[in-house]
Amino acid sequence: MSTDPVLQTHGLTHYFGRRAALDGVSLSVPRGSIFALLGRNGSGKSTLIQILLGLLTPTRGSSTVFGENSQSLSPAAVARIGYTPEGHPLPASLRVRDVHAYQQAFYTTWDEATFAANIEPFSFSPTQRVSQLSRGQRAGLAIALAMAPAPDLLVMDDPSLGLDPVARRTLLEAMLLATRRAGSTIFFTSHLLDDVERVADHIAVLDRSVLRVCCPVEVLRRRVRRYSIETNDDAALLAMPNVLQSRREGGRVLLTLANVDDSSIGEVRLAAAGAAVEEVPLTLEESVLGYLGDSKHSVSLLDRASVRPAPAIAEVA
Repeated sequence: MSTDPVLQTHGLTHYFGRRAALDGVSLSVPRGSIFALLGRNGSGKSTLIQILLGLLTPTRGSSTVFGENSQSLSPAAVARIGYTPEGHPLPASLRVRDVHAYQQAFYTTWDEATFAANIEPFSFSPTQRVSQLSRGQRAGLAIALAMAPAPDLLVMDDPSLGLDPVARRTLLEAMLLATRRAGSTIFFTSHLLDDVERVADHIAVLDRSVLRVCCPVEVLRRRVRRYSIETNDDAALLAMPNVLQSRREGGRVLLTLANVDDSSIGEVRLAAAGAAVEEVPLTLEESVLGYLGDSKHSVSLLDRASVRPAPAIAEVA
């Protein structure tokens, strides 16, 4: 997979009144990746997408798509982008067949087989009006319309919203197929972390308008670890600068740390003052939620040119 960036932002900042929706966000999305942008409601995800697509002007900073300034994308660049907004808005008064025909007319790359395969699980008629579709059916139609032109870049804002488990699985399979067959890049937001874990190879986390994570998923797994420490005195442990989360369970503390490297286990043992330390499994969902909790520390794990792998705890003397 080429690592040439399809999307880039540099110090992207946007205010709504006095509230910062984005605060100095810099990220890069590699070509051919499935890139998940995560964060709570109101963290700035939709604002970032709207700026990338030229639908919103940033207060400061810049962004590019296919190397072009996103505020002045050429018609050729726009033709290479598929987009499904949050909530899957479609013209309610039109029939499905008319929405289909209207969208198809704009693309010489339209793949009718892809469109048919993506709408098949939703069981609606071409003669139905959009207003007659259920929330899930509308979502399925919007996603099929965005995928059928085989775009080089597919941008989806919470695409699984309203989908049942079967339809969600169909969507995930279609996302994987799109990147494998044509080398497309997919940039999407989601609140469903199990879906993200199934398909994403890169991940970014926005927390209160600030970018806290931007890296390959494998780096996040390697650099965020959880330790169980048998102690009733956790003051020194909680004072460590890279603590994401802590939770007490009886006579032990579960400590989640970011930016783990070769020296981290020694630092944990030093802070534990001789107490027993054991590494415990951590899911991707738990790693992400660690960044969205109420930690006293604003710990970041941003993409780096070189990240040393962390050893397993058993390897440390």
